[in-house]
Amino acid sequence: MPNERLRAAMVTAGWTCATLAAEVGVDPKTVERWVSIGRTPHRVTAVKTAEKLGEDVQALWPALAHARRARAANAELVALYGQRAELSVTAFVDLIAQAREHVDMLVYAAVFLHEAYPGLNDLLRERATKGCAIRVAVGDPNSANIQQRGREERFGDGIESRCRLAAMHYSPIARTPGIAIRQHGTTLYNSLYRADDQMLVNSHVWGVNAYSAPVWHLRRHSKGGMFDTYAESFEAAWATAVPVREG
Repeated sequence: MPNERLRAAMVTAGWTCATLAAEVGVDPKTVERWVSIGRTPHRVTAVKTAEKLGEDVQALWPALAHARRARAANAELVALYGQRAELSVTAFVDLIAQAREHVDMLVYAAVFLHEAYPGLNDLLRERATKGCAIRVAVGDPNSANIQQRGREERFGDGIESRCRLAAMHYSPIARTPGIAIRQHGTTLYNSLYRADDQMLVNSHVWGVNAYSAPVWHLRRHSKGGMFDTYAESFEAAWATAVPVREG
């Protein structure tokens, strides 16, 4: 649904999508999506935008009320969410849309992205044409680790089916220049969604589905911090993965 409160605030303050985007450091199309289809930006961007508009950030984006600001914990911890379900898919899509250099995803399936945002492949292609390196690693349904995860989460064979579905979703872009899609069989302790120096980390909890597990939003602050720990974990898993065939 359109964000009419945001639209009205922009008109009142005299901002266009282009001028506001330039001021807060995002693409004009990103601001258009905030307005036209009600996407919610990341908290840091939302706070900056609200300040420019002279509005309360939670009045513009009520969904941000669910995010608990991380205080005195770690310089790289931007926000903490009790469950992935508290995050709308727009948080993941906007993260990708703002990437300029890198998009890395390490998941078992994460089919919620394609289900809620059918244009994901088009977005990844668009980012790749702009010079962004895209790497996506989905689970190998034949992996013993993934089959064990299905038993632990009481998914049965469901997680294996979702891994196959994820590979099917991404296979049409598997040979697109700048995009690499692979399958891995590692034990996944966290699902990782990285765009440049920002990352959403969806922890995995024994016996709990990923959508019910916590998510933390990281922004790289310095070398060797939390962000780099997860980035290195991605690289290690990526090195074990094999390419997905083009669909």
